[in-house]
Amino acid sequence: QVQLVESGGGLVQTGGSLRLSCAASGRTFSTYAMGWFRQAPGKEREFVGGIAGFGGVAYYADSVKGRFTISRDNAKNTVYLQMYSLNVEDTAVYYCAARSSRFGSHRVEDFDSWGQGTQVTVSS
Repeated sequence: QVQLVESGGGLVQTGGSLRLSCAASGRTFSTYAMGWFRQAPGKEREFVGGIAGFGGVAYYADSVKGRFTISRDNAKNTVYLQMYSLNVEDTAVYYCAARSSRFGSHRVEDFDSWGQGTQVTVSS
């Protein structure tokens, strides 16, 4: 397992932008597929997007496609979630997750390690 620490959450107005970061421990970060999930109050944790291991391709949930971008810097053991055109429905705790496979997934149960989460609040 890897240790994951998210940062960058906060309060933003509708239409605004935020960038979340997730710093990972360990020397094998590049081999892990990484994912971003979110959980709003009273709702299940849902997939936001992910990126495959090594130089992997990013993929997204339909609800964020075209607004969010995931990237990774393997030299810094960090994965990013750049969010644009935020709306109130994006309000949630955002979690970073790592999967001990280079192949990506959208399923919560496929990820082995999780960060503590960072709150994103979008005001109208």
